[in-house]
Amino acid sequence: KIKLPKKTARRYPVYELYLYGEGNYAEENKNLLLTGIPVLFLPGNAGSYKQVRSLGSIALRKAEDVDFKYHFNFFSVNFNEELVALYGGSLQRQTKFVHECIKVILKLYRDREFAPTSVAIVGHSMGGLVARALLTLKNFKPELINLLITQATPHVAPVMPLDKYLTDFYTAVNNHWILKAQDLRNLTTLSVAGGFRDYQVRSGLAFLPRLSQHDSALSVVSSAVPRAWASTDHLSIVWCKELILATIRALFDLIDENTRQITEDPKKRMSVLNHHFVRHPAKIFEENPEAFTELTGAFMWITVKASKWTYSFYNDSDGKYFIFPLASHRKSYSHVYCENSMLDTSSWIYGCMNSNSSMCLEATDLSWRAELLPTTKDYPSLSHIVIQVPPTVGKKYTVDCEFFKEDSRTVQLPVTHLFSFGLSSSKILLNSTGLLYNVQLQHFNQIYQAFKIYIESHCQSLKERKPSVYRLHIPWSHEDSITVAKVPSFTEISAKLHTAQPQNDNRFPELNIYSSSDCQYEYILIKSYPYILVFQIIRFHAGALPVYVVSNILLTYGGQLSTLISTGQCSDFSLELVRTAKPYKVEPLISIVVFLQGFHWFRVIWESLSLPEVDAAVLSSQDAWFPLVSLILFLFGTGIAYWSGVFFSTSLRLFSSLWLTLIRPTVLHKDNKLITPRRLCGVLSLALVSWTTCGAFAVFIIYLRYLFKPVHVFMTFAFYFQDSDGSKETSLNSSIHTVKNQSSMDSTSKTTQSPSNSTTIAEAVNSLKLHVTILNLFTWIVLLNLPSLIYWLKNLRYNVRLDPDPCRSAAIILVCILEILMNSDTSEVKSSKLLKIAAKVPLPLSVAMVAFGRMHLYKVPHFVTFSLLLHVLCCIV
Repeated sequence: KIKLPKKTARRYPVYELYLYGEGNYAEENKNLLLTGIPVLFLPGNAGSYKQVRSLGSIALRKAEDVDFKYHFNFFSVNFNEELVALYGGSLQRQTKFVHECIKVILKLYRDREFAPTSVAIVGHSMGGLVARALLTLKNFKPELINLLITQATPHVAPVMPLDKYLTDFYTAVNNHWILKAQDLRNLTTLSVAGGFRDYQVRSGLAFLPRLSQHDSALSVVSSAVPRAWASTDHLSIVWCKELILATIRALFDLIDENTRQITEDPKKRMSVLNHHFVRHPAKIFEENPEAFTELTGAFMWITVKASKWTYSFYNDSDGKYFIFPLASHRKSYSHVYCENSMLDTSSWIYGCMNSNSSMCLEATDLSWRAELLPTTKDYPSLSHIVIQVPPTVGKKYTVDCEFFKEDSRTVQLPVTHLFSFGLSSSKILLNSTGLLYNVQLQHFNQIYQAFKIYIESHCQSLKERKPSVYRLHIPWSHEDSITVAKVPSFTEISAKLHTAQPQNDNRFPELNIYSSSDCQYEYILIKSYPYILVFQIIRFHAGALPVYVVSNILLTYGGQLSTLISTGQCSDFSLELVRTAKPYKVEPLISIVVFLQGFHWFRVIWESLSLPEVDAAVLSSQDAWFPLVSLILFLFGTGIAYWSGVFFSTSLRLFSSLWLTLIRPTVLHKDNKLITPRRLCGVLSLALVSWTTCGAFAVFIIYLRYLFKPVHVFMTFAFYFQDSDGSKETSLNSSIHTVKNQSSMDSTSKTTQSPSNSTTIAEAVNSLKLHVTILNLFTWIVLLNLPSLIYWLKNLRYNVRLDPDPCRSAAIILVCILEILMNSDTSEVKSSKLLKIAAKVPLPLSVAMVAFGRMHLYKVPHFVTFSLLLHVLCCIV
């Protein structure tokens, strides 16, 4: 643990700074006499500072390999595992603390021979966003950091925008990075996303904003990172060995030999990151590799004139040069493709410009242009290709080369339409044998297009051969995915996108097939399935589901008030949900507004009314929305609302039955006074709790109090209304039509003032149904405010009052509303002149909620509160 200045420790009592170490290295650095390169790790949402161990441990092993010529000192910040992805009130505090930590770290190196002037930062999840936010601080010097690596950080927008502080923080950070892009050129940023296995932060959110500095920022998906080629979940990206190795290798290659620190040259930093995270030539990084190489050594020169050539060798003590004259092949072929199974880091393929020679003493080293999964390159000025085969004692290698015409190996395949739902498929046959095929997937450019690709391979012989490699290459972003399959085989590949195709990009995604020379591919079939489309929609928009659930419940609530006006009875929740929760009541109006916002005159009118932009329009501009999405989400919301209502009612009945075995219920009676001194004291007490502690805590208390109301009514019905055989009758519908005679009650119930007529029973049941719906609505308000409550409870020992509190003012209003509603019944509401308005308002509120709440979940409780406020006025007026 690093001791912080008293002022800093007093201002941030929750946070701490640590230095990681192990073994002798830890013992040597106990006195903090540091001589390495500082790297600061920032954990994410509920993350531990101990997650730095993966980076620190491998970096230490790497430093031992170079005899500690260079080494890194890894620091880590303890954010007390705060839920900053759900509560944004502490993000600014974390950012300021990190600034103080950077100053403390740099002071530790004062008076050292190679004292650093900047700190490299590695941030996981929200830690990466906090690192970016450093540049928004007024007194922060940008030169304090020159390298930022983020892991699974949602840069574009919050996954769950549950409070205003979170969305405002994102807006401030992204706007600053866009507007000040020219000032941030000295900062090199790498964002690594986890791919499709990361269900918490989809990779599209981890891509740095498109308008950010293009020449000093890089975004990749882990499945496309050389030597990793695998997707990671949100947590394992911190300790994934392949990614950690790539990161540590990049850090060591970034060291400047003169300063013994990370290089100050932005071009070199980007070159190193591209080498390790985008395109790896299977060679150790060199900043300025020599353009020409002398081919020396007593190697045998062998000329190869065949268009397809394979050479396998094992335990060969003599080196060889194979030279391929290009003049004879240029008329018939357009490309040459070579692959080898040598996994060392030496050069192996060269380009020669001697037009008439069987030998080549000076050549261009083309190994730097190769890849671990190679692509084709065009070199029209070359006269020969030379393959170097070194002595191979005790090793077996295979080299394959072939000349081919690109058109013959490139096939265009139109994918099935988005709305085909598996009714159609695309199929091609590849009858020729070859080492490389490119299948261009036409019309595959939207994030909601998701397919299964089936590939069946056949080989001419049954000999042992290396597996085939299938790469789904997305040209407009680094999100390739790799599949390795044995041959012959039947392989299934999932084709999905993380980001949509930019408007100015006309390139096609490609399926690159790297195969064996004696194998052919029977067919390639692409087929879409409805569930894949639905999974993509849920992946991109699951965070908006609470909006649609609450919208359905709010429509049901308005329908119950309408039936109360027309029939005098309150309908059952599930029946009313089926009747009133219709997508055509909500979606068309929003789609019309989004369409009209494409016209300048409408935008002028909209802005003059100070109305916020519709969320669907913002998502459409990000290529992440179309009308079918909202329909599917609405139907999901209807299903969740229905089953949550069934679960809620069943739970209340079970709880009341359990309670009935312990406590005898009081008499079901009506209190004519909605506001009493006792209730007023309760309201003031909870308002005081909200103001002095946490608003979500006060909301949770009033929710538990309100929860007792339907439990008590259920329990009373179960106790007083029994069948002749003594069994309990707990069904609300049957209790309306069942009036028990006084003679059928036991001697105890005769002395009580139980309901004596069906009208009283009906009123009680109507009130109960309405209370259950209000409680269902209020449950979602509690769930949306729950993160701030959990955050407050975790930090209660440091501060009794949550500051800032996203729901303090709203909690006071809700306490007043629910204190009145829990003591109201339908007889008061039915006689109100405001009931017609209260019954009609939930529909426009539902529309507004879906329009403005998808990207701002914290607005949802406001719409519900307004509707409940009208209900309270109906009880009074």
